[in-house]
Amino acid sequence: MLSYKKLFCFAVSIVLLILSSPMLIAQPGGYYYQIKVYHFKTPAQESTLDNYLKTAYLPLLHQKGFKNIGVFKPVETDTTDRRIYVFIPFKSWKSIETLNSTAGEPNSFAANNQDYTNAAYNKPPYSRLEIILLTAFVTRPQPAAPKLTGEKAKRVYELRSYESPTEALHYNKVRMFNSGETDLFDRLGFNPVFYGSVIAGSHMPNLMYLTTFNDKADRKKHWDAFGKDAQWKDLSSRKEFQNNVSKADITFLYPADYSDF
Repeated sequence: MLSYKKLFCFAVSIVLLILSSPMLIAQPGGYYYQIKVYHFKTPAQESTLDNYLKTAYLPLLHQKGFKNIGVFKPVETDTTDRRIYVFIPFKSWKSIETLNSTAGEPNSFAANNQDYTNAAYNKPPYSRLEIILLTAFVTRPQPAAPKLTGEKAKRVYELRSYESPTEALHYNKVRMFNSGETDLFDRLGFNPVFYGSVIAGSHMPNLMYLTTFNDKADRKKHWDAFGKDAQWKDLSSRKEFQNNVSKADITFLYPADYSDF
């Protein structure tokens, strides 16, 4: 049997693990995020998806009280795997369950989208549907609509995904953001929409976040300032935050004309 001393040490180690892993426990009042990625190949599929999202899916979400729905397409299109990203913020896990439970119910918005809702098996509107679920960072528990002044067609939305070698190093990278990295983005005016830790998806463990800029030149100016900033140099040089990212993916997006932001 374990001695009381060993049991005490074990209990302390568990507490320390929880404290060092901020995303193991959901932040009260914190949002959940869903990113739906529609993979498709043909212009016809893109047209079907755009029509469905614009005239049926987003109006339905708005009717149900969801706000700030983002719909984006990659700036550089891979013709072998074209994509549309749909970002949906949820105030609670219950709201995700409620939306999913009613997803198959008939609704008036979908009535004129038979090419999508009743597509034939040999004429699907997409080749694959990918779902990513995230929990908001404890220091940024809610999404924020970007405050941009440039015209919508020229805006640059930068979606970043940081994979880590292990769960522990993932939590370490999240803690790095919560220890000042998100503050730095705010101070330098990166117009971040969300920060989240992935809890279900094909690439884990990882975190994702979205920053926004008026145009390419605006984006370059902000990242140049970020790299030279004393706070970033201090944070990134700390021994405790080394080797916590094994792969970084950057996807440049632009908003669809019917996107909420």
